[in-house]
Amino acid sequence: MPITKSNYTPNFIFKNRHINTAFKTLIYNQNITYNRKRINTSDNDFLDLDFSTNNAETCVIALHGLEGSSKSKYIISAIKFLNANGIDAIAVNFRGCSGEPNSKPYSYHSGKTDDLNLVIDYIIKNYTYKNIFLLGYSMGGNILLKYLGERVNVNSIIKGGVAFSVPCDLKGSSEALSNKQNKLYLNRFLKTLKDKALETINKHPDLNLSKEKILKSKNFEEFDDAVTAPLFNFKDANDYYLKNSSINFIENINTSTLIVNALDDTFLSESCYPFKICKNNNHVMFETPKYGGHVGFNTSIIPHKNTWSEERILQFINSIL
Repeated sequence: MPITKSNYTPNFIFKNRHINTAFKTLIYNQNITYNRKRINTSDNDFLDLDFSTNNAETCVIALHGLEGSSKSKYIISAIKFLNANGIDAIAVNFRGCSGEPNSKPYSYHSGKTDDLNLVIDYIIKNYTYKNIFLLGYSMGGNILLKYLGERVNVNSIIKGGVAFSVPCDLKGSSEALSNKQNKLYLNRFLKTLKDKALETINKHPDLNLSKEKILKSKNFEEFDDAVTAPLFNFKDANDYYLKNSSINFIENINTSTLIVNALDDTFLSESCYPFKICKNNNHVMFETPKYGGHVGFNTSIIPHKNTWSEERILQFINSIL
Protein backbone atom coordinates (compact mmCIF):
# COMPACT_ATOMS: atom_id res chain seq x y z
CA MET A 1 0.00 0.00 0.00
CA PRO A 2 1.37 3.49 -0.79
CA ILE A 3 3.09 5.28 2.07
CA THR A 4 0.46 7.42 3.80
CA LYS A 5 0.95 11.18 3.96
CA SER A 6 0.54 12.52 7.49
CA ASN A 7 -1.41 15.59 8.53
CA TYR A 8 0.37 15.92 11.87
CA THR A 9 1.53 19.54 12.09
CA PRO A 10 2.65 20.50 15.62
CA ASN A 11 3.35 24.01 16.82
CA PHE A 12 6.99 25.11 17.13
CA ILE A 13 7.38 23.79 20.71
CA PHE A 14 6.72 20.23 19.64
CA LYS A 15 9.05 20.40 16.68
CA ASN A 16 11.65 19.68 19.36
CA ARG A 17 11.73 15.87 19.43
CA HIS A 18 12.70 15.61 23.09
CA ILE A 19 9.98 17.99 24.31
CA ASN A 20 7.47 16.06 22.21
CA THR A 21 8.67 12.74 23.64
CA ALA A 22 8.58 13.80 27.28
CA PHE A 23 5.63 16.20 27.37
CA LYS A 24 2.71 13.84 27.89
CA THR A 25 4.59 11.77 30.46
CA LEU A 26 5.49 14.83 32.51
CA ILE A 27 2.40 17.01 32.06
CA TYR A 28 -0.66 14.85 31.37
CA ASN A 29 -2.58 14.49 34.65
CA GLN A 30 -5.85 12.79 33.74
CA ASN A 31 -6.89 9.86 35.90
CA ILE A 32 -8.91 6.81 34.99
CA THR A 33 -10.81 4.18 36.98
CA TYR A 34 -10.27 0.66 35.73
CA ASN A 35 -12.03 -2.59 36.44
CA ARG A 36 -9.17 -5.08 36.83
CA LYS A 37 -9.51 -8.71 35.88
CA ARG A 38 -6.81 -11.32 36.34
CA ILE A 39 -6.50 -14.22 33.94
CA ASN A 40 -4.40 -17.32 34.50
CA THR A 41 -1.71 -18.43 32.08
CA SER A 42 -0.94 -22.00 31.08
CA ASP A 43 2.37 -21.87 32.97
CA ASN A 44 0.64 -21.12 36.30
CA ASP A 45 1.21 -17.39 36.21
CA PHE A 46 -1.17 -14.49 35.60
CA LEU A 47 -1.90 -11.42 33.50
CA ASP A 48 -3.75 -8.38 34.80
CA LEU A 49 -6.15 -6.69 32.38
CA ASP A 50 -7.61 -3.25 33.11
CA PHE A 51 -11.05 -2.61 31.60
CA SER A 52 -12.66 0.75 30.85
CA THR A 53 -15.94 -0.04 29.13
CA ASN A 54 -19.42 1.23 28.28
CA ASN A 55 -21.01 -1.87 26.74
CA ALA A 56 -19.90 -0.97 23.24
CA GLU A 57 -19.78 -3.33 20.26
CA THR A 58 -16.19 -2.39 19.49
CA CYS A 59 -13.21 -2.88 21.76
CA VAL A 60 -9.57 -1.82 21.61
CA ILE A 61 -6.89 -3.91 23.31
CA ALA A 62 -4.06 -1.54 24.25
CA LEU A 63 -0.43 -2.64 24.65
CA HIS A 64 2.05 -0.46 26.51
CA GLY A 65 5.72 0.09 25.81
CA LEU A 66 8.86 -1.02 27.64
CA GLU A 67 8.44 -0.73 31.42
CA GLY A 68 5.04 0.87 30.96
CA SER A 69 1.66 -0.27 32.21
CA SER A 70 -2.04 0.53 32.06
CA LYS A 71 -1.11 3.64 34.05
CA SER A 72 1.17 5.02 31.32
CA LYS A 73 -0.05 8.47 30.31
CA TYR A 74 -0.32 7.62 26.62
CA ILE A 75 -2.47 4.58 27.45
CA ILE A 76 -4.79 6.57 29.72
CA SER A 77 -5.08 9.36 27.15
CA ALA A 78 -6.00 6.94 24.37
CA ILE A 79 -8.49 4.98 26.45
CA LYS A 80 -10.31 8.05 27.74
CA PHE A 81 -10.59 9.37 24.19
CA LEU A 82 -11.86 6.04 22.86
CA ASN A 83 -14.41 5.72 25.67
CA ALA A 84 -15.66 9.23 24.94
CA ASN A 85 -16.23 8.13 21.36
CA GLY A 86 -18.22 5.01 22.19
CA ILE A 87 -15.45 2.42 22.13
CA ASP A 88 -14.52 0.05 24.96
CA ALA A 89 -10.88 -0.44 25.88
CA ILE A 90 -8.81 -3.02 27.69
CA ALA A 91 -5.28 -2.18 28.78
CA VAL A 92 -2.96 -5.17 29.00
CA ASN A 93 -0.34 -5.15 31.72
CA PHE A 94 2.52 -7.34 30.56
CA ARG A 95 3.91 -9.67 33.19
CA GLY A 96 5.67 -7.79 35.97
CA CYS A 97 4.07 -4.47 35.00
CA SER A 98 0.75 -4.48 36.87
CA GLY A 99 2.16 -3.50 40.26
CA GLU A 100 2.38 -7.06 41.56
CA PRO A 101 5.34 -9.34 40.84
CA ASN A 102 4.58 -12.43 38.82
CA SER A 103 5.44 -15.89 40.03
CA LYS A 104 7.68 -16.91 37.14
CA PRO A 105 11.26 -15.65 36.81
CA TYR A 106 10.60 -14.46 33.26
CA SER A 107 8.18 -11.66 32.47
CA TYR A 108 7.88 -10.15 28.97
CA HIS A 109 10.02 -9.27 26.01
CA SER A 110 9.61 -7.33 22.77
CA GLY A 111 8.32 -10.30 20.78
CA LYS A 112 6.45 -12.36 23.37
CA THR A 113 3.17 -12.82 21.52
CA ASP A 114 1.84 -15.86 23.35
CA ASP A 115 0.50 -13.72 26.20
CA LEU A 116 -1.22 -11.40 23.72
CA ASN A 117 -2.75 -14.45 22.05
CA LEU A 118 -4.03 -15.61 25.45
CA VAL A 119 -5.60 -12.21 26.10
CA ILE A 120 -7.31 -12.12 22.71
CA ASP A 121 -8.67 -15.64 23.13
CA TYR A 122 -9.97 -14.73 26.59
CA ILE A 123 -11.76 -11.62 25.32
CA ILE A 124 -13.31 -13.44 22.35
CA LYS A 125 -14.55 -16.34 24.48
CA ASN A 126 -15.90 -14.28 27.38
CA TYR A 127 -17.30 -11.16 25.73
CA THR A 128 -19.62 -10.40 22.84
CA TYR A 129 -17.65 -7.78 20.94
CA LYS A 130 -18.34 -7.63 17.21
CA ASN A 131 -15.07 -5.83 16.49
CA ILE A 132 -11.70 -5.87 18.19
CA PHE A 133 -8.77 -3.62 17.32
CA LEU A 134 -5.22 -3.91 18.61
CA LEU A 135 -3.32 -0.79 19.66
CA GLY A 136 0.37 -0.85 20.51
CA TYR A 137 2.96 1.71 21.50
CA SER A 138 6.70 1.24 21.00
CA MET A 139 7.49 -2.27 22.30
CA GLY A 140 3.76 -3.00 22.38
CA GLY A 141 3.63 -2.02 18.73
CA ASN A 142 6.39 -4.47 17.89
CA ILE A 143 4.53 -7.26 19.68
CA LEU A 144 1.32 -6.31 17.84
CA LEU A 145 2.96 -6.38 14.39
CA LYS A 146 4.76 -9.65 15.09
CA TYR A 147 1.50 -11.20 16.32
CA LEU A 148 -0.36 -10.21 13.15
CA GLY A 149 2.49 -11.28 10.88
CA GLU A 150 3.30 -14.66 12.35
CA ARG A 151 -0.27 -15.99 12.15
CA VAL A 152 -1.75 -17.19 8.88
CA ASN A 153 -5.32 -16.93 10.12
CA VAL A 154 -6.04 -14.11 12.57
CA ASN A 155 -9.52 -14.34 14.06
CA SER A 156 -11.96 -12.36 11.90
CA ILE A 157 -13.15 -10.42 14.96
CA ILE A 158 -9.74 -8.70 14.89
CA LYS A 159 -10.51 -5.97 12.40
CA GLY A 160 -7.21 -4.10 12.52
CA GLY A 161 -4.14 -2.92 14.35
CA VAL A 162 -2.55 0.47 15.03
CA ALA A 163 1.09 0.74 16.11
CA PHE A 164 2.91 3.92 17.09
CA SER A 165 6.67 4.54 17.38
CA VAL A 166 7.60 0.94 16.63
CA PRO A 167 11.20 -0.31 16.98
CA CYS A 168 10.68 -2.62 14.00
CA ASP A 169 14.35 -3.58 14.06
CA LEU A 170 15.19 -4.30 17.69
CA LYS A 171 18.94 -4.34 17.15
CA GLY A 172 18.85 -1.05 15.28
CA SER A 173 16.70 0.55 17.97
CA SER A 174 19.00 -0.79 20.67
CA GLU A 175 21.94 0.87 18.95
CA ALA A 176 20.01 4.12 18.48
CA LEU A 177 19.21 4.26 22.18
CA SER A 178 22.92 3.99 22.95
CA ASN A 179 23.53 7.37 21.27
CA LYS A 180 24.45 10.29 23.54
CA GLN A 181 21.20 12.14 22.91
CA ASN A 182 19.28 9.20 24.40
CA LYS A 183 21.39 8.74 27.53
CA LEU A 184 18.67 9.98 29.88
CA TYR A 185 16.05 7.65 28.39
CA LEU A 186 18.42 4.68 28.33
CA ASN A 187 19.48 5.10 31.95
CA ARG A 188 15.87 5.39 33.06
CA PHE A 189 14.93 2.15 31.30
CA LEU A 190 17.99 0.29 32.55
CA LYS A 191 17.44 1.31 36.15
CA THR A 192 14.00 -0.29 36.41
CA LEU A 193 15.00 -3.28 34.30
CA LYS A 194 18.05 -3.94 36.46
CA ASP A 195 16.05 -3.54 39.66
CA LYS A 196 13.52 -6.12 38.47
CA ALA A 197 16.27 -8.49 37.34
CA LEU A 198 17.97 -8.29 40.73
CA GLU A 199 14.63 -8.94 42.47
CA THR A 200 14.21 -11.99 40.24
CA ILE A 201 17.61 -13.32 41.32
CA ASN A 202 16.66 -12.87 44.97
CA LYS A 203 13.36 -14.73 44.45
CA HIS A 204 14.87 -17.43 42.24
CA PRO A 205 18.46 -17.99 43.42
CA ASP A 206 18.83 -21.10 41.27
CA LEU A 207 18.67 -19.06 38.05
CA ASN A 208 21.80 -18.99 35.96
CA LEU A 209 21.97 -15.20 35.84
CA SER A 210 25.05 -13.13 36.63
CA LYS A 211 24.41 -10.29 39.05
CA GLU A 212 27.73 -8.78 38.02
CA LYS A 213 26.80 -8.76 34.31
CA ILE A 214 23.45 -7.19 35.09
CA LEU A 215 24.96 -4.40 37.15
CA LYS A 216 27.64 -3.71 34.53
CA SER A 217 25.15 -3.51 31.65
CA LYS A 218 25.53 -0.11 30.00
CA ASN A 219 23.12 -0.59 27.10
CA PHE A 220 20.26 -2.80 25.97
CA GLU A 221 22.43 -5.30 24.16
CA GLU A 222 24.48 -5.97 27.30
CA PHE A 223 21.33 -6.23 29.42
CA ASP A 224 19.61 -8.54 26.94
CA ASP A 225 22.73 -10.71 26.84
CA ALA A 226 22.71 -10.89 30.64
CA VAL A 227 18.97 -11.30 31.26
CA THR A 228 16.55 -11.56 28.33
CA ALA A 229 18.47 -14.13 26.30
CA PRO A 230 19.08 -16.65 29.10
CA LEU A 231 15.60 -16.27 30.61
CA PHE A 232 13.88 -16.93 27.29
CA ASN A 233 16.37 -19.42 25.84
CA PHE A 234 17.87 -17.26 23.11
CA LYS A 235 21.53 -17.75 22.21
CA ASP A 236 22.33 -14.12 22.89
CA ALA A 237 20.93 -10.62 22.40
CA ASN A 238 21.42 -10.74 18.63
CA ASP A 239 19.49 -14.02 18.39
CA TYR A 240 16.70 -12.43 20.44
CA TYR A 241 16.62 -9.35 18.22
CA LEU A 242 16.61 -11.36 14.99
CA LYS A 243 13.77 -13.66 16.04
CA ASN A 244 11.54 -10.94 17.47
CA SER A 245 11.94 -7.86 15.28
CA SER A 246 8.60 -7.11 13.65
CA ILE A 247 10.34 -6.01 10.44
CA ASN A 248 10.71 -9.74 9.71
CA PHE A 249 6.94 -10.29 9.99
CA ILE A 250 5.32 -7.21 8.43
CA GLU A 251 5.34 -8.63 4.90
CA ASN A 252 3.06 -11.45 6.09
CA ILE A 253 0.41 -9.25 7.75
CA ASN A 254 -3.00 -9.74 6.13
CA THR A 255 -5.02 -7.70 8.65
CA SER A 256 -5.59 -3.98 8.07
CA THR A 257 -2.79 -2.25 9.94
CA LEU A 258 -1.55 1.29 10.46
CA ILE A 259 2.04 1.98 11.53
CA VAL A 260 3.00 5.53 12.56
CA ASN A 261 6.71 6.24 13.08
CA ALA A 262 7.84 9.86 13.34
CA LEU A 263 10.93 10.67 11.31
CA ASP A 264 12.48 12.54 14.26
CA ASP A 265 12.10 9.63 16.70
CA THR A 266 15.54 9.26 18.33
CA PHE A 267 14.64 5.78 19.63
CA LEU A 268 14.50 4.44 16.07
CA SER A 269 17.28 3.61 13.65
CA GLU A 270 16.95 3.95 9.87
CA SER A 271 16.20 0.22 9.76
CA CYS A 272 13.02 0.83 11.81
CA TYR A 273 11.35 2.47 8.82
CA PRO A 274 10.24 -0.42 6.56
CA PHE A 275 9.14 1.67 3.58
CA LYS A 276 9.67 -0.97 0.91
CA ILE A 277 8.07 -3.79 2.91
CA CYS A 278 4.98 -1.73 3.71
CA LYS A 279 4.68 -0.44 0.15
CA ASN A 280 4.50 -4.02 -1.08
CA ASN A 281 1.82 -5.09 1.42
CA ASN A 282 -1.68 -3.90 0.58
CA HIS A 283 -2.85 -4.52 4.14
CA VAL A 284 -0.36 -2.16 5.78
CA MET A 285 -0.37 1.64 5.84
CA PHE A 286 2.89 3.29 6.89
CA GLU A 287 2.71 6.89 8.05
CA THR A 288 5.86 8.88 8.81
CA PRO A 289 5.20 12.38 10.18
CA LYS A 290 8.19 14.71 10.06
CA TYR A 291 7.76 15.37 13.78
CA GLY A 292 6.35 13.43 16.71
CA GLY A 293 9.25 12.22 18.80
CA HIS A 294 8.77 8.86 20.50
CA VAL A 295 5.12 8.23 21.44
CA GLY A 296 4.67 12.00 21.48
CA PHE A 297 2.57 13.55 18.71
CA ASN A 298 1.53 16.47 20.90
CA THR A 299 -0.28 19.45 19.42
CA SER A 300 -1.06 21.73 22.36
CA ILE A 301 0.43 22.75 25.69
CA ILE A 302 -3.04 22.07 27.12
CA PRO A 303 -2.66 18.34 27.93
CA HIS A 304 -6.22 17.16 27.32
CA LYS A 305 -6.18 18.73 23.86
CA ASN A 306 -3.21 16.62 22.75
CA THR A 307 -5.29 14.17 20.79
CA TRP A 308 -3.74 13.89 17.33
CA SER A 309 -2.67 10.27 17.81
CA GLU A 310 -5.99 9.43 19.47
CA GLU A 311 -7.91 11.02 16.61
CA ARG A 312 -5.74 9.09 14.17
CA ILE A 313 -6.68 5.85 15.92
CA LEU A 314 -10.39 6.70 15.74
CA GLN A 315 -10.10 7.71 12.08
CA PHE A 316 -8.49 4.38 11.26
CA ILE A 317 -11.13 2.41 13.18
CA ASN A 318 -13.97 4.29 11.50
CA SER A 319 -12.44 3.77 8.06
CA ILE A 320 -12.70 0.01 8.60
CA LEU A 321 -16.08 -0.13 10.31
